Amino acid sequence: MAVDVKTKKDLAVDFINEIRTMDPAALNALIVKEAGEDLAQFFLNYSANLISKDPSRVLENTSSLMLMGYLIRTHEEKNGQSKPTGLQGYAFA
Repeated sequence: MAVDVKTKKDLAVDFINEIRTMDPAALNALIVKEAGEDLAQFFLNYSANLISKDPSRVLENTSSLMLMGYLIRTHEEKNGQSKPTGLQGYAFA
């Protein structure tokens, strides 16, 4: 029997597709539940600061923010600071 083993990229694509189809109110509630208002506000401010410094680098900065969220989550998991969720362990910031 074959086991369906997904790569990190496969899991990321699945997750992105899941949140893209989510109702905005449900997504916002998920962000608040998983990240909290403080972290969501931190990333909003950080993003605004990055964009205002160099608007021509929006794509690079966006990918950096996504990777930062991923690295934060893996750091939390390694240090036992994250609580398990049913959504494959991704950051929602």
